[in-house]
Amino acid sequence: MHTPEKRPYDEAALNPFHLRATVASFGGSFSDGFGLGIIGLALGLATPTLGLTPLWLGLLGGAALAGLFLGALFTGPVADRIGRKPVFAWNMGLLGVLSAAQFVVESAQALLLLRLCIGFVLGTDYVVGKTLLTEYTPKSHRGRLLSSLAVAWAAGYASAYATGYALSGVGTEAWRWMLLASAVPCLLVMPLRATLPESPMWLARQGRHAEAAAVVLKHFGASVLPPPASSLPPRTGGHWAELFASPMRRRTLVACGFFTCIVIPYFALGTFVARVLDALGVNGGVMGGMVYNIALLAGSVLGLLVIDRLPRRTLLIGSFAITSAAMLALSLFGDAGALTVIVLFAIFALVLSAASNMSFVYVPELFPTELRASGTGLAIAASRMGSAVSTFLLPVVMAEAGAPVALGACCLVLATGGLLCWRWAPETRSVALGA
Repeated sequence: MHTPEKRPYDEAALNPFHLRATVASFGGSFSDGFGLGIIGLALGLATPTLGLTPLWLGLLGGAALAGLFLGALFTGPVADRIGRKPVFAWNMGLLGVLSAAQFVVESAQALLLLRLCIGFVLGTDYVVGKTLLTEYTPKSHRGRLLSSLAVAWAAGYASAYATGYALSGVGTEAWRWMLLASAVPCLLVMPLRATLPESPMWLARQGRHAEAAAVVLKHFGASVLPPPASSLPPRTGGHWAELFASPMRRRTLVACGFFTCIVIPYFALGTFVARVLDALGVNGGVMGGMVYNIALLAGSVLGLLVIDRLPRRTLLIGSFAITSAAMLALSLFGDAGALTVIVLFAIFALVLSAASNMSFVYVPELFPTELRASGTGLAIAASRMGSAVSTFLLPVVMAEAGAPVALGACCLVLATGGLLCWRWAPETRSVALGA
């Protein structure tokens, strides 16, 4: 009797387990976007009740980003040491509890503490969600499935605004219901996460080959081989020092550099797009901002559609070239008329959002299994530091030097990202991750 040839783990056929894992990760990304998006509307309504000054508004608005930086930075080594599942299975439950606790806060100090903790837990999910789904997914489908997380994040962020506006008319305590709503997606997705197994790649790298084989047999079938046994001794976890030693140094620089160069203009311009458009003479900057945000959401879908059709390097370098050109044109010809400005901004947002999908796909592909969570966490932390600083600096630069100079600075950041990728970014689209 003919025995069918077994497939390598990284070439397994797509099956319901992959889709289930994607939904579990998708739900986390949606919750992340919702939790970060809801705070802006809620703070405006909470100001009288909590007596919020401009300083407190700034602190509360940025608290989750500060917590996210720390959560991403420290979760990576932990997930490389103890596994991905312990964090992935339960962080949404903790996030749901913390989010619900916002409903009963009576002071700005209590809300600040909760927002810092919420940001920390969000940072853990940025790391383990990307890492675990990367290690579950066969290489031929990895790009599209991981790109769905970018769509989920954008959808969560947009849904937060829709939910906020829907709840804004329920009275003076509407802000409490807005913040409570952020607990719902977290708690809905938690049971699905708790039933997923540990990463077979991580188990194999730890020398736990029987466990890895059992997971593969149960969820992928007898026709799929478990991840190959490593000839290296089992690892006790990733270490940051290894990320900056040869041969990882260049990949670490690319991961942190391209991710940071994408999010600096993404968050800075996204936060202040109406103000920038007004400064460029576009009447009705709010409407222009709506076009901008629609283009961001459309771009995340576009990225999902093209990410497995183009080499990773081509998508990265081409995106940086187009977006830096759009920023240069806006900087030099911002007085060309409202329609021209809005079209250039829409092109910029569409392409930048498509490229941002690479942060979900390309970053985990750059690192070996024993350093994947650590490397991903470091890149996320670097990007969030960049986004926080740029969001703070953009209105300052605009006030001191004008919108064209601020846009020129964004152009320079994007051009730097393109040059970095052109010089050092490796191609990973068809590369097996291995154990």
